[in-house]
Amino acid sequence: MLRTKKRASPRPEVFTLIEQSLLPGRALCAHRRARDEDTLSAETVLEELTLLADSAGLEVAGSRLFPHAAPFHPGTLFGPGQVELLKEQIAATGADLLLVDHATTPIQAANLSKALEVEVMDRTALILWIFAQRARTREGKLQVELARLEYQMGRLVRGWTHLERQRGGIGVRGGPGETQIELDRRMIRDRMDRIKDDLGKVKRHRDNQRQGRKQRPLPGIALVGYTNAGKSTLFHRLTEKGVLIADQLFATLDPTVCGLDLPSGQRIVLSDTVGFIRHLPHMLVAAFRATLEEVLEARLLLHVVDISDPEWQRSVDAVEEVLRELGADEIPVLMVANKIDRLPEPVLPEGWVGISALTGEGIEGLLQVVDAHLEEDRRTRPLSLPVADGATIAWIKSRGKVEQEQIEELEWRGIVTLTVEDWGRLERMLRGND
Repeated sequence: MLRTKKRASPRPEVFTLIEQSLLPGRALCAHRRARDEDTLSAETVLEELTLLADSAGLEVAGSRLFPHAAPFHPGTLFGPGQVELLKEQIAATGADLLLVDHATTPIQAANLSKALEVEVMDRTALILWIFAQRARTREGKLQVELARLEYQMGRLVRGWTHLERQRGGIGVRGGPGETQIELDRRMIRDRMDRIKDDLGKVKRHRDNQRQGRKQRPLPGIALVGYTNAGKSTLFHRLTEKGVLIADQLFATLDPTVCGLDLPSGQRIVLSDTVGFIRHLPHMLVAAFRATLEEVLEARLLLHVVDISDPEWQRSVDAVEEVLRELGADEIPVLMVANKIDRLPEPVLPEGWVGISALTGEGIEGLLQVVDAHLEEDRRTRPLSLPVADGATIAWIKSRGKVEQEQIEELEWRGIVTLTVEDWGRLERMLRGND
């Protein structure tokens, strides 16, 4: 079972399972179909919950799907008969943790835990726990901690409602329960404020780095997609950069950025990002917004999809939902169907590019499509400048491509290819030299 710290006086738990360094070893995963959910979708959701459990290092002792869509029980989430079935399966499998896909209130979790005699964790808490274990950079750790504290704050407020009624007492400002909850609230708020200050400093450093890249702007391409779709494998295949590649959810949390040369010679900046998931907890989207600014700065998004997943359309919808929440839904997107090696005869939607990041199949074609997309934003024109303006000529060569270069007397000439944005920047530079 979990290792918990002893408290001076018993009171409801303020900090949840995600504060612990260890989770119970054997988990039973449970999901009950919602009214607007078909049975196939419910089965997919349950399968994803088991993958989350596996990613957390848990041994999945079993799973239970309740396909009948009945109202959720206010006290235990599951109805009395369902609780008994869960109790029997827990006893049979030796599970010491119940994972439920639904968000639970503190009261529901406590009642379930008491009835089943095992710990209870909901999906949000499990995702937060995984994020806490996977974050490697200081920024990532701060972002995860901020999300965890926000999660705890919400549960703290609901969990203490029975004590908030303990007001009164002659000559007393408030009951002991009110005093304690206010203390806990203040401690969490203070910690959240300190984290936000630290994240502000990290963000300023990241902004300086981004501004530095803008001084020598290269087109930014960002990989986005559902968790475990193969983004990091593709990033490694394209850049040969050593990043974590694992067949588990949320293998990559901290963003990675690397330069890449396209077949035309055009150099781009490629960034790998955290994977998205259905119903990604809002506090995680908010916490990772700064990290995902790489997405907002991109000229093109490569939306990597595991095409071997029968439910890939639902994954696509989930990613698009998060992109809308980030304000990145207007950035051009190239759909990339990954893992075609798992299908005998893959049939792709129109406009998609099929690849296998694992075997390398289709990678050259993908790069050519990216090249062609960027080419649409480039313009080729003849240009002549004074030979003495070596700084501007060097800038042009660092930003674009020069063909038929020649020097006659004191004049430099060439056929120059630049992006529309860089042509505008060059015109402003030349006007400043006049």
